Amino acid sequence: MTGPSQGRQTPDVVIVMGVSGVGKSTVAKGLSTIMGWQFAEGDGFHPEANIAKMHAGTPLTDEDRWPWLRLLRDWMAEEIAGGRSSVVTCSALRRSYRDLLREAGPEVRFLHLVAPESLVGDRMSHRADHFMPTSLLHSQYDTLEPLEDDELELGSVVVSVEGNAAEVLARVMSTLGLVDPSDVREGHRP
Repeated sequence: MTGPSQGRQTPDVVIVMGVSGVGKSTVAKGLSTIMGWQFAEGDGFHPEANIAKMHAGTPLTDEDRWPWLRLLRDWMAEEIAGGRSSVVTCSALRRSYRDLLREAGPEVRFLHLVAPESLVGDRMSHRADHFMPTSLLHSQYDTLEPLEDDELELGSVVVSVEGNAAEVLARVMSTLGLVDPSDVREGHRP
């Protein structure tokens, strides 16, 4: 498959956003594999103090988040400057966080993965070895500021994660315009 980014003059940068447990890593890794893009796990940019707070069940403050978000922004700016398309995971729950991340360049757009809190909570309860406890999930839904119309006009999209991983990835590829929708059938890899 030839990726659409190969015919573009500028790289494509997709931030896979949403609450913890919604499937950001699974979708981002799938996009990275199919498109041949650079991949970064946003949580890997957190300092140890942030990880310790979340592991203890303490929500992060904005003072905790700003340095982390600036590191992500700078990484994306380097990818853009290097002409590399990339996909990165980041909760990006507030508009102000997304505005900061968008400073990396006009190539940045968001893929907001959405699902009912009950579905995400169930998925989180079956995860092992993740520092975000299920007890913080509700606070993430309370914090979430959905993509606004002007963000959607800049190429950001909202995609439901209901269904299996292959169905979700096919829906994501189509919604992002990375494949012709007629080439994507739910449940089949593009």
